[in-house]
Amino acid sequence: MVKEKSNSYWIASTKETNYPKLSEDLSVDVAIIGGGMVGISCAYYLKNEGFKVAVIEAKRIAEGVTGNTTAKITAQHHLIYDSLIRKFGEEIAQQYASANIWAIEEIAKIIEQNNIDCDFIRQPAYIYTQSEDYIKQIEDEVKAAQKLGIKASFDTSLSLPFPIKGAVRFDHQAQFHPRKYLLPLAEKIPGEGSFIFENTRMKNIEGENPYTVITDSGKITATYVIIASHFPVYDHFGFYFARMYESRTYALAMKIKEKFPGGMYLSAESPSRSLRSQPYEDGELVLLVGEEHKTGQHKEAAEHYRKLQEFAHEHYNVETILYHWSTQDCMPIDDIPYIGRITSTAANMYVATGFKKWGMTHSIIGAALIRDQIMNRQNPWEEVYDPSRFTPLQSIKKFFEINADVAKELISGKLEIPEDTLRDLKEEEGSAIEIEGRRIGAYKDDKGEIHLVDPTCSHMGCELKWNDAEKTWDCPCHGSRFTYTGEVIEGPAVNSLKRIKLGE
Repeated sequence: MVKEKSNSYWIASTKETNYPKLSEDLSVDVAIIGGGMVGISCAYYLKNEGFKVAVIEAKRIAEGVTGNTTAKITAQHHLIYDSLIRKFGEEIAQQYASANIWAIEEIAKIIEQNNIDCDFIRQPAYIYTQSEDYIKQIEDEVKAAQKLGIKASFDTSLSLPFPIKGAVRFDHQAQFHPRKYLLPLAEKIPGEGSFIFENTRMKNIEGENPYTVITDSGKITATYVIIASHFPVYDHFGFYFARMYESRTYALAMKIKEKFPGGMYLSAESPSRSLRSQPYEDGELVLLVGEEHKTGQHKEAAEHYRKLQEFAHEHYNVETILYHWSTQDCMPIDDIPYIGRITSTAANMYVATGFKKWGMTHSIIGAALIRDQIMNRQNPWEEVYDPSRFTPLQSIKKFFEINADVAKELISGKLEIPEDTLRDLKEEEGSAIEIEGRRIGAYKDDKGEIHLVDPTCSHMGCELKWNDAEKTWDCPCHGSRFTYTGEVIEGPAVNSLKRIKLGE
């Protein structure tokens, strides 16, 4: 197992924020739940339009999914455009392409307007394959992208340390440091009746026109509410838990002896391998990302880091691996995010979720689309991202697959009989154990102290799985994650796990 810092480079290379916790009830125009790329972008846009906004973040802003991204600003979303045209038609595919092309330029414009130093670099992006099986798909993707106005081409060789069979290239894409971009924007939000609150967890939303957002430390009354918490922590009968699943991916940040050739690279086949460089001190880091799996459904998460490390040493002269981290993505059943009114009947409540692995462009698209809906402006991308869209032919198979898997995990978890006992635990190990006929989650820390929790997810009652790489309890049904002491790391759960004391 790699021994470098278990932390995102983006978080480690920027100062920790210190916004206050909500301490009293207040009233604003717009309450925004979630302080990542979507939430801060929404607040930035809406405050500029004259709205009073309040962003609430359960921990610290830009340290969740935004702080663990690969930070590609690209309209190249794996091999998607040929599929979109075939499943939805050229008009919907064109909306998707145009929105993401616009988002790249919009981020560049915001950076220039606000004089933000965030390592923004224009790069070509590639989807490559080492298998003949993917050549036809890549060729079809080039044709589809060109039809939609994207500058795409087919390449037969790349400056990578291994041979390829073919690749689709998109020009004029970009990369940046997400926290260096987002934190300066966040600084513009507080003041003139607007706020950012950290360490403030939403517990519920009551009423309508106006809404009351209930947190663990006060209430916020608002005409509009935006759910920008990655996986919606408030569903309002949108049934997002049945229309998405959560996926985890792993990353290494390393120094190599070779000069990285530039560009952003992603394999067409699985297990995925993504590569790009990042300016670092007087040189560069190379980011290696891959090893996707459904959250909570793994036998040994640390194995994924080992496989990435093996790939790195096989193809590069690795000097050192400085950081490793993992990230989580919401995967929608029809491959298109849900952005807009949370349901067709919900007045003034909005959501942006289901970005797959392409959150940088979709975050800014989401913020702009929701801003326009709040202001009753026409937006050219409403149809493609409509959360209330009905696409049975395109997604019914995936819908049943996802929910059959949830049912299987729910039932099997309840029937599972733990094999380990407290005596079996070594330091820094966790496991589900049986004590007096009860399934209990146990972790022994590096000082030998035992931490016991009820390992039943507080969202919908699935049995949690131990994640040995991050020392967390992960839900195999809907992706909620908890620390070994039971605190929520990622939703949709909003309540902590019950702490267990022996003899209770």
